[in-house]
Amino acid sequence: MYLSTISKPPAAEAIDRRKWMVGGNVVALGSVSLITDISAEMVTAVLPLYLVIGLHLSPLAYGALDGLYTGATALLRLLGGYVADRTNRRKTVAGLGYGISAVAKLGLIAAGNSVAALGFAITADRAGKGLRTAPRDALITLSTPQEQLGRAFGVHRSMDAMGAFAGPLVALAVLAVAGSQAFDAVFFTSALIATFGVVVLVLFVRDKQTPSTPKAVSPRAAVGLLRVPGVKALLLAATLLGLVTVGDGFVYLLLQRRGELSMGWFPVLAVGTSLVYLLLAAPLGALADRVGRSRVMLGGYCALALVYLALLSPVAGLPLVVVVLVLYGVFYAATDGVLMALAGRVLPERLRTTGMALIQTGQALAYLGSSVLFGLFWQLWSPATALVAAAGSVSVAIAVTAVVFGRVNRTGEPC
Repeated sequence: MYLSTISKPPAAEAIDRRKWMVGGNVVALGSVSLITDISAEMVTAVLPLYLVIGLHLSPLAYGALDGLYTGATALLRLLGGYVADRTNRRKTVAGLGYGISAVAKLGLIAAGNSVAALGFAITADRAGKGLRTAPRDALITLSTPQEQLGRAFGVHRSMDAMGAFAGPLVALAVLAVAGSQAFDAVFFTSALIATFGVVVLVLFVRDKQTPSTPKAVSPRAAVGLLRVPGVKALLLAATLLGLVTVGDGFVYLLLQRRGELSMGWFPVLAVGTSLVYLLLAAPLGALADRVGRSRVMLGGYCALALVYLALLSPVAGLPLVVVVLVLYGVFYAATDGVLMALAGRVLPERLRTTGMALIQTGQALAYLGSSVLFGLFWQLWSPATALVAAAGSVSVAIAVTAVVFGRVNRTGEPC
């Protein structure tokens, strides 16, 4: 009768608690991402309106700029990853990327109505993101035990999502105070917040040195990553899935029309997606550690296919808005951090940043192509035709990727 009062030894309880905790460096990096994402999402929330409604860009032109926003500086990811591994200074390279993005926000103000100048400012902003992403993710993997990578990336992406949730709300507040067309005020406030993120990085994030030498981190060694078990498959999967992912701006523009929302509600759509992402990123990251990261990631792309199908359905108004935003948030929560957790599992430590940059580059270049193609389909035929093509492409990509991961798992390589 005394069995019910027996408790675990203190040491065992401490181990259980540690299983659900992440390191201080992960929290510090998450804080930087939270602040930076407030800044970034302030711009993202108003940029489609600014370009399509304010500057009257065609769907194809918007698709090109949207693809540029994510994909045009993809090769710089490789350079940033390689330099971070070569110099063993991942924090420095990440900090440089955060700094470039902060300055680029001011470039959006200087660009005025010039599409070419806007394209240059957007490229600079994405160049900063390209430099910082792989070193930041590598620092997370180097600060976390292998068996807890899914949880660590889930926590980091949850904090990132907090910023994505707050960013559009801050943009709305700025527009409420400065005027509904005061986009320059949004860009300036965004630059100030981004600068604060750089300060937090410098003060609180600790670099993680790895026992590598310049000779070990050579161009030949970087190319040799493709011979590491599982890397080629992961690169193929990331590129294929990136090719069938439509930009957020297109999804929200279509949802605003089908949802019968006024343009003033447009920035709030990103808030809804970010809220779902915020709630699910950490739980889905932990689930990925238990049931398999590739399964969770493919489940996320199934949610993306349902987003496209929902936008094609006869449902309209508020019910459509809720369904699409929930599914879109599930997609991001199940794929973003989980992909990097997969990469952290298969990449060698001395080339961790370079390998992550390689995978991110493949995905970003594919995304550039997908944005241009979706805009072209929209302009030549119709939004419905573009959505049908996107939904079909996602379904094919999911099937092919499942086969790729299945073969990898049968050969004993971890996915």
